[in-house]
Amino acid sequence: MAKRKVPQYAFEQFWAVRRCYGLDFSPEGAFVAYVTDISGQLNLWKQPVDGGYPLQLTVFDDQAVRSFAWRRQGDFLFSADFQGNELYQIYRLPPSGVVPERLTDRDDVRHEFGRDNLSKDGRLLAYAANANKPTDMDVFVRDLKTGETRCLTKGGGVFFPNRLSPDNRFLVFTRFNNTLDTDLFLCDLRNGELMHLTPHEGYALYFASDWLPDGSGFLVVTDEGREFKGLAAYRLKGRDMDWLETPEWDVEEAALSLDGRLLAWTVNEEGISRLYLRDLKRRRSLPTPSLPDGLIGGLRFSPDGSKLAFYFETAIHPEELFVWDLRAKRLTQLTRNFLGNIPEEHMVKPKLIRYKSFDGRSIPAWAFIPQGASNAKKVPVVISPHGGPEWQERPWYSATYQFLLNRSVAVLAPNFRGSTGYGKTYQRLIWRDWGGDELRDIEHAALWLQKQAWVDKERIAIFGGSFGGFATLSAVTRLPQYWRCGVDFCGPSNLITFLQTVPPFWKHFTKQLVGDPDEDREFLLSRSPITYVDNVRCPLLVLQGANDPRVVKAESDQMVERLRGRGVPVEYVVFDDEGHGLTKRVNMLKAARLISDFLLRHLKS
Repeated sequence: MAKRKVPQYAFEQFWAVRRCYGLDFSPEGAFVAYVTDISGQLNLWKQPVDGGYPLQLTVFDDQAVRSFAWRRQGDFLFSADFQGNELYQIYRLPPSGVVPERLTDRDDVRHEFGRDNLSKDGRLLAYAANANKPTDMDVFVRDLKTGETRCLTKGGGVFFPNRLSPDNRFLVFTRFNNTLDTDLFLCDLRNGELMHLTPHEGYALYFASDWLPDGSGFLVVTDEGREFKGLAAYRLKGRDMDWLETPEWDVEEAALSLDGRLLAWTVNEEGISRLYLRDLKRRRSLPTPSLPDGLIGGLRFSPDGSKLAFYFETAIHPEELFVWDLRAKRLTQLTRNFLGNIPEEHMVKPKLIRYKSFDGRSIPAWAFIPQGASNAKKVPVVISPHGGPEWQERPWYSATYQFLLNRSVAVLAPNFRGSTGYGKTYQRLIWRDWGGDELRDIEHAALWLQKQAWVDKERIAIFGGSFGGFATLSAVTRLPQYWRCGVDFCGPSNLITFLQTVPPFWKHFTKQLVGDPDEDREFLLSRSPITYVDNVRCPLLVLQGANDPRVVKAESDQMVERLRGRGVPVEYVVFDDEGHGLTKRVNMLKAARLISDFLLRHLKS
């Protein structure tokens, strides 16, 4: 029997989505808190753990809540920035959620912390800040009772705090050497003594997780001596690690119950999250909820260990917050983030494909193919290179993808060389090669599409943001023969000016990852889209946040100016109250409408 034709749904239905992230239980475990944009901006909310209506705690409009922690005393600590400037400030919010008290007083300083940087008793808060020197991120500890603040590091690097030991004696923190190499340090808060825990050769990542209840050590996710990240327990006494899990994919995250009895962790298997639970005391695996293929994150046990909260999403449903009751084996969905009233069977699940690149390397990609696409009904395609570039395209919900699919436009989202999730050798291939072999991977994605019977070969577009925006600009300037149109969202156009204007503390890494604007000037110019602007044949849409600290507005300005000087059709939209990405819902909808209309206008006309 032939499938019934899927009706066309309104743009607004696909975008009737509420974002949420962050997760923490109340001290007694009756509520969970999270950040959501139900109000139109990213604010802090709480909700009963068994369901019920959420309650708004902050009422920001121009500020966005970025991280938070729920103290044992009942109040909240959270960070927020202004109009996307990423100069995060730290606040304390009373349990009633009235007016927050600002704890940091430097508008020019970036302060970063997470829920796990708060001590178990709620007295100490560890955070990172570039208060001493703009190019360094140092670790500070603040006594929330006395207000005393101490700096634990001595500069010269980028440091971020991890966990405070159960007795508040030790703090683990991370030094980021580059995107494939970190180190763990231990600070004895009694005397300030620093201990380097992870001396190693070559590249290795170490991410500290929960402390063992007796303070003898902590969990660590690491790829030391391995291609993929595994899970281990680091023991302070012997200064060594015991491997707990060593899959041939990356362990993404792990969580330990407060009593140390229960362990939860996820593994990223080819972009799909797999959840595992274990009773460490009885040494046996525990049942996990039955979930379709998707993404799991934010693992958090309730204070008594009876419940596990996490986020879950698929390509046809946005991220939702769930609570798994381990005793009752019952899964409760707390949020209702999709309000568009579109049946899931009318949306498109992607297929994982692989295509050969110029050197024979197999490149994984997610292919979203609309219903009815065939040799008799060829469809246009949008290639969507991801940001990062050391990031991974995964089967999560994209309102833009699903809207285009509903209008019979396919999407191909490749994980070109440099992507994460496929081992550190694959990830490192992008180092000092921006606009190099990964661009050839994108070209071979276009060539693969041209061989597919269901593809309209004359109607292929490219669209990306951040590094994906750079990849888009590289493609339309250096591979102009493939594209009907292109969309760039805050992508660098000139690698020299980009490197000169990145956030100061990024400069510890950029020479190794991208290049040096002085020493590598000619090489960087040869890889910059602005150098090849005279080759552009297709119309472009360029979007940019005016307050973007990562890819400053001048990157888009110079590209647009050169294109307009040549008479190339280019639409340019600047969001005056946004940074790198969009936080306000009204701006997200405007940008999504502009992108969708632009692509459909050029691909379907």
